Amino acid sequence: MRIATIERKTAETDIRLTLKLDGEGKSRIDSGCGFLDHMLTLFAKHGRFDLELTCKGDTEVDDHHTVEDIGIALGQAFSQALGEKRGITRYGSTILPMDEALILSATDLSGRGILCYGLEIPTEKVGEFDTELVKEFWLGFVRQAACALHIRQLAGENSHHIIEGTFKSVGRTLRQAVAIDEAFADEIPSTKGVL
Repeated sequence: MRIATIERKTAETDIRLTLKLDGEGKSRIDSGCGFLDHMLTLFAKHGRFDLELTCKGDTEVDDHHTVEDIGIALGQAFSQALGEKRGITRYGSTILPMDEALILSATDLSGRGILCYGLEIPTEKVGEFDTELVKEFWLGFVRQAACALHIRQLAGENSHHIIEGTFKSVGRTLRQAVAIDEAFADEIPSTKGVL
């Protein structure tokens, strides 16, 4: 079973997160940040991951610590659930339309954390959510998941659609990458023998 539970407690956040890679897209999310709850629900649904998350953060200051630390915890959960990555497809990519927005995402579960971020979100906020935190979320994620993640905005001018398209696209991309390739089920997909 490719499941991980992460408990992360700092002076700024208290997070409990459970991730099941081979899930049905079910989620129960209470981050204290409504917009992020919605994005993570979309991520889980389109990735077919089961995701449970609670976070108590210092949102009275702002949402930065909550968003970044949840990205970190989610990345840790992916890394833990994948283990040595035996049999995984390793790579994934998606081009996803979200109304007028068009988002490309691609990943390599390489063991090396890098984010190549190409979103141009036109507004500073969507509701109460600071749009600059989208990048902080994915930075926290890739550093802990140890993957290369490319996100590109190919079209779009609506901030909500760009962000929503991004979380859906990355969910689908990660679903491809973590899938077991039955032809290579007993192999680690690297000439090095380790990822």
